[in-house]
Amino acid sequence: MKTIVQDDARKRLARIAGQVHGIQKMVDEERYCVDILTQVSALRAALDQFGVLMLSSHLEDCVYGHDEHGDENCKAMSSQERLDEIKVTLNRFLK
Repeated sequence: MKTIVQDDARKRLARIAGQVHGIQKMVDEERYCVDILTQVSALRAALDQFGVLMLSSHLEDCVYGHDEHGDENCKAMSSQERLDEIKVTLNRFLK
């Protein structure tokens, strides 16, 4: 994983952890349910964006970038293997 992507991922995860902690605090304080649900929606969106970052990184670096970068963590793939990898990855992400 590229350093810039890893840094972005760490920042996003720290924000997500903060959001989870904030929701926990809201529950403990017995805050209005609609306000909690609003924060749950924001958390879900943040997780989705984190997933998109990871998906994009995988596709760019491992599925299509291997030939250019020679990354040891990613194997060379035929066109069919790339398509299969994309299908498997999307299926896992979209569950």
